[in-house]
Amino acid sequence: MLRVVKILLVLAILAGAALFGGYRYWESRLEAPIAVSEPTLYEVPRGAGYNRVVADLARRGVIEDAWAFRLLTRLEPESVPRLRAGEYMLEPDMSGRELVMLLGSDRVVTYPLTIPEGWTFRQMRALLDNAPKLENRTAGLSDEEVMALLDREGMHPEGWFFPDTYRYHKGVSDLEILRQALTRMEAVLEEVWAGRADDLTIDTPYEALIMASLIERETGAPEERREIAGVFKRRMETGMRLQTDPTVIYGMGERYDGRITRADLREATPYNTYVIDGMPPTPIAMPGRASLEAAVDPLPGDTLYFVSRGDGTHHFSRTLREHNNAVNRYIRNR
Repeated sequence: MLRVVKILLVLAILAGAALFGGYRYWESRLEAPIAVSEPTLYEVPRGAGYNRVVADLARRGVIEDAWAFRLLTRLEPESVPRLRAGEYMLEPDMSGRELVMLLGSDRVVTYPLTIPEGWTFRQMRALLDNAPKLENRTAGLSDEEVMALLDREGMHPEGWFFPDTYRYHKGVSDLEILRQALTRMEAVLEEVWAGRADDLTIDTPYEALIMASLIERETGAPEERREIAGVFKRRMETGMRLQTDPTVIYGMGERYDGRITRADLREATPYNTYVIDGMPPTPIAMPGRASLEAAVDPLPGDTLYFVSRGDGTHHFSRTLREHNNAVNRYIRNR
């Protein structure tokens, strides 16, 4: 009897050792680095289950021991996350366990999309149409239809989308980017308008948005924005027309070929501030925060004119004679 007990004990020890050894070997297969020599993009298809993904990774040669990954669902089901559809970047030093955790995380590959300050809605739509991996749901739709999908039916789109860099992952639609930019602009405009100066010639946040778009298109020099806002403010106070070339260009639309003629300056469009009084009916571009802040806090002074120096900055003048001299110096001579 004692001999039987000893034999059973030895067998139990051997079985335990075999189980432990098998467990350690299984763990070593999961902890082994995956078979990629450089960062590799991998996509988990929408609706794909764990076993399907494991089989696909084995077929591609990314993992060698598919059995070890399938066994994981039986031995440690709590450590197997619910896989999320999307693109992931596999790294050479990543273990099998880290791979499984990555494919169940939110660390999907994202792509940047930069909307520059001063761009028009038409330019923004063209950018969205050509953005890689971005689902396009607005192609072929009119601007009015796009705004209706954004729950802003009847709103003119120009100016209402905040210029910035947005990040997206595969599967995100252009409507989601548009909605983010729209919500951001509404929030920034509300914040800026709350801190406005007391003696403005504009009465509503929308007028501030229009004014900011004019400032944005007139200069890219940060130190000039408030001074240009001051010129526009004083012109409106004295009944002068704004006479800003970007409004002429916007009114010309796709006819604009890089130059403005005297006939263009005289053409009666709703946006030509050489012809109309006050501001145009809508923004002419997407202004950034700095231009919005300048629009609601113009720089005090007595200048009424400005002309481009040709280097991105402007010469400001108090009188028409001084302005004409500056035009001769910076424009006609050039």
